[in-house]
Parts: sequence; structure tokens; C-alpha cells
Amino acid sequence: MRWILCLPLILTSWIWASDQIPAAPQSKPILIKDGILHTISHGVLDGFDLLFEQGKITRIEKDIASSTEMEVIEAQGKHVYPGLIAGISALGLVEISAVRATVDYDEVGDMTPEVRANVSYNPDSESIPVTRSNGVLFVNVVPRGGLIPGQSSLMMMDGWTWEDATLHHPTAMHINWPDMSIDLSPKAKVKVSEQEEKRRQRLKGLDDLLDQVRRYEVSQKGTSKAEAHDLRMEALIPYVKGEKPFFIHAWESRQIKAAVRWSKRQQLKIVIVGGGDAGELTGLLKENQIPVIVEGTLRLPRRRNSNYSESYSLPARLYQAGVDFCISTDGSGFAAAQVRDLPNHAAMAAAFGLPMEVALRSITLSAAEILGVGDRIGSLDVGKEASMFIASGDMLEITSTVEQTFIQGTKTDMNDRHKTLYRKYQEKYKQLENIKD
Repeated sequence: MRWILCLPLILTSWIWASDQIPAAPQSKPILIKDGILHTISHGVLDGFDLLFEQGKITRIEKDIASSTEMEVIEAQGKHVYPGLIAGISALGLVEISAVRATVDYDEVGDMTPEVRANVSYNPDSESIPVTRSNGVLFVNVVPRGGLIPGQSSLMMMDGWTWEDATLHHPTAMHINWPDMSIDLSPKAKVKVSEQEEKRRQRLKGLDDLLDQVRRYEVSQKGTSKAEAHDLRMEALIPYVKGEKPFFIHAWESRQIKAAVRWSKRQQLKIVIVGGGDAGELTGLLKENQIPVIVEGTLRLPRRRNSNYSESYSLPARLYQAGVDFCISTDGSGFAAAQVRDLPNHAAMAAAFGLPMEVALRSITLSAAEILGVGDRIGSLDVGKEASMFIASGDMLEITSTVEQTFIQGTKTDMNDRHKTLYRKYQEKYKQLENIKD
């Protein structure tokens, strides 16, 4: 009987599983010759060569001599970029949001700091090859639900298992900041005093939990590893000590202000995620050196009286004010499959005042720095991981296509469901034309 109960889940996994084979580790040096290298850290190098071996970039020079053991890729007129990075996403944690069996980003409970997103990551998701085909090679996957849903993980868009695909864990502890608005309408189902009290209790719960963590850490000094440990407390210790950041999901100005005050009082390191009203609080954010992960620019205005370009111009306003930021896509489960649109979000920001080089940095090196991996990925530099892609043109132009991707030096499969369907229906209409003739 047990296998019968598991049958729906097995069938679901088979139906929505990618049939691609992950790439083997890099076996020989690869030389990309005469490309247009968008290094991010040192500008654009036109007509340069790039050599990488054993997953690392070893040389960036003009006219690197090739040898028989190298694979040589002629890239004259082609653009070479570091892999794009989505700072917030549910990719790999949800396949189809309307099918419950394919959704695994929300744990039971309001505070589950011990939850780690990478163990739920599905490396066989059909959305991964599609995302990779647009240059997005890294995604920070985030648990959802509750006040503290858990810890996010930076995942690579290739790998046999979640262990293979994990580049860095944890990147942050996430907090869904309580709603600060009050329903004052006569039809409100809950009294104003009760709404305020509920909010106070949720914030008090946060403070109480951090106090517990501090007491727990003191009590554990001198204890042996064999003794019982509290996983919830252990997970929070690096964040309470300020060694790692809390990513606070807050859109409204009152939420952002309250979160900043709370972080100062608790002496914590934080990053604002979403930040719809961050453009109104640039002074506060810059003064306290708080970065922002802009959760998508391709959005409608948030309020009836907002300017139509509110979301489009937010990155430019942050940049002009000197606030550190990166651009991501919508991190909700419903939008998991749209991570492939990441370069389009940056391009929209560039169209509304953000310099092109900054727009490109916002989805590469800036994202890597905020996620704590700026020393490994995000730019084309000697010594960094060879995670990059070759494109036919400017990646912020929607007509450009990605021709080949590399993750830690491995040459990844460029097929995906979209391309398969394109070829299928291209052939269909060819055959139908022949029948008519």
C-alpha cells in the first residue's frame, strides 16, 4: 500500500522533471578568443582572450597562444559576461504554483529559522534550463511563509543533486516584516486597538526570540558537542552576533523605518528586500549602510496616485543617492518561472535613468557582494570561478541570445523546454505547408 500512496508524487516528479544531463567537471582548458569581455570590475575589454582551467579563470590578455590540449572558442564580435545572479527567488522550490505536490517553500510554523532552502531545491526543475538559457546562472532560493521562514541558499543552475547545486549556504536569515498599516474603515472586521496589539505582539516575539538566542549562546559555552542542542537557536547565532545579515522583506516606508530602528536597537546587519518605498528613504538607508534588493522593476505602480514609472526608476533613485542595491525578479512562488526575465528588469531600469554599466553590475557583482560571494563570482577576474556566458549581443537588449554558458568551467547543455517546443511547432507548420502544396 505504501508505494500506491507515493505513486502521485512519483508521477508528478517524472512529468515535471528536466531530462538534461548535468555537465561533468571541466577536463581541459578552454580559451575564448577575441571576445568583447564585460568584466564588470574593470570595464569592457574588446578583442581580448580569456582562458579558464579547472573551473577558474587563469588569464585575461590579448593574443593568448593556444595549444593542442585546449578547446578554443572563436568569439569575435560576441559578448562575454559573468553569470547573472537573481538575489531572491523560489526557483527550484516550486514548479507549478497551482499544483501543491510541486510546491515546497513554506514550512509549518511562524518561526522556523532552522529551515534551509537548499535541501528542498529540485535540480531537475524544467525552469532551470530555461533560466540558464538567458544567462541567469545563480539563484538565491528563499523559503516563504511565517515571520521567520528560514535561511536562503545560493544555487547554481546545474547539478545532479541539491548538494551539487549549492554554491553557498546560508546567504541570509529571512524575516517577513509585519504589516504596519491599520485598517481604519468602518467595515474593518478587527478593532484598531486589536490590530495594533497584534502587530506589537509579533514584534515582541522577534525581540524575545533574539534574547533567547543570546542566553542560549552563553549557556552553551563549555558544553560538549555530544550534548543536546537546539537547532532553532543554533541557526540564529551567527545572525544575532552580526556575522551574517537578516534579509527583511519590507515594501512600505513604515515597515522599512521600523525595521531599520529594530536593527539598530538590536545591533544587527540587515538588507531590505522588496523595498517599494526605499526611494523615499534613501537618506536613512545610506546613513545606516543598508543595501536593498529591488524585487523587480517590471511592476505596476503600488498606489493609485503613484507615478507610472515608480518601479522602473527606483534603481536609479537608489544609485543617485549612493545606496547599495541589486536588482532581482519577483521572489514569490508564482513568479519562479520568470527568473529568466532578470536582464529585462535591469534593462528597464537602464531605460529610466540607471547607467548601463550600473544596471549590468546590479545583476552580477552587486548581487554577489550583497549575497557574500563577491570574491568568487559576479565579474570576470583572474582567480574567480569560470561561471560566464557568451551572447550574440548586448545582454540588456532583448534581441540578444545566449549561445553558450559555463558554470565553474563546465560547458552546460543549452537545450530547454522552450527551444524544444519551438522546433516542434516549426516543423509542424513546415509539414502543414507541404500538405497544402
